[in-house]
Amino acid sequence: MRMNKWRADVQAFLFLLPFLLVYVGFTFWPMIKGVQMTFYKWTLIKKMQYVGWDNYRRMLQDQEMWDALWHSTIFVLLTTPTMLVLAIMLAMIANRKSRLQKFYRSVFFLPSVLSVAVASFLGLFVFQPYTGLVNSVLHLLGVLSDQREIFWLTETNLAWIAISLITLWWTVGFNFILYLSAMQDIPDEIYEAARLDGANDRQVFWRITLPYLSPITKTITMLQIIASFKVFLQIYIITGGGPLDQTRPIIQLIYQTGFRKNDLGYAATMSYMLFAILLVLSIIQYVINNRKGANA
Repeated sequence: MRMNKWRADVQAFLFLLPFLLVYVGFTFWPMIKGVQMTFYKWTLIKKMQYVGWDNYRRMLQDQEMWDALWHSTIFVLLTTPTMLVLAIMLAMIANRKSRLQKFYRSVFFLPSVLSVAVASFLGLFVFQPYTGLVNSVLHLLGVLSDQREIFWLTETNLAWIAISLITLWWTVGFNFILYLSAMQDIPDEIYEAARLDGANDRQVFWRITLPYLSPITKTITMLQIIASFKVFLQIYIITGGGPLDQTRPIIQLIYQTGFRKNDLGYAATMSYMLFAILLVLSIIQYVINNRKGANA
């Protein structure tokens, strides 16, 4: 019996071995090398010299790094709650039985098939002054006079609004599908019983739909926070981090430090700082979810 179990374990290990080799070679080993880089003065060409904890001390005193981290946090605070509300609203619209149900689902999901570059260049066209779609529509409706323009991409607050709107439009489709799938798993009998008891639409949403969506909401929240902290390319294309680096996120600073300033050691240090932040947030959410599950 033991021999059969041992053979089964060996066979399972042999089947897993190719994946383990690829995982170690392309994920685990680069992570170890990345940690090693944080203790060196490292350029694109070679490792220069051992500097110990200097990169970490430098990072803690680097105002430029803290500003970039705050900009990423602003983006998280702007997009995460808005994404949740928007995805739920779209899922509720697409979940209603109507002739346009398939049309809604297609239209709501369609932007998410675009690449980030395409979505960003579309955003540039939409929010461009003088010739952009938004300003043109505002002129057409008489909201803006012919002599006035809104410079969406060169004023800090407006730039954040433009970047957030473009990102929401481009990425909401994935979260919309998750919510739609979760809504379709809610038994119809529960809704029918609530209607028989005299519940209106608002009560049904707050007492039935939203509690049933709680598990997927927790998952989407964490995924959205992680994705928002990793924002880079759409900001890089739309504003370049401007005006005056006021929209530059931490990932863009890491990229500029590593590949423009040729300081890969310090760039790796900032990368692992961001990794640590996301890891802590994930652990906190995991602990909170487990406590709620145990209390329930």
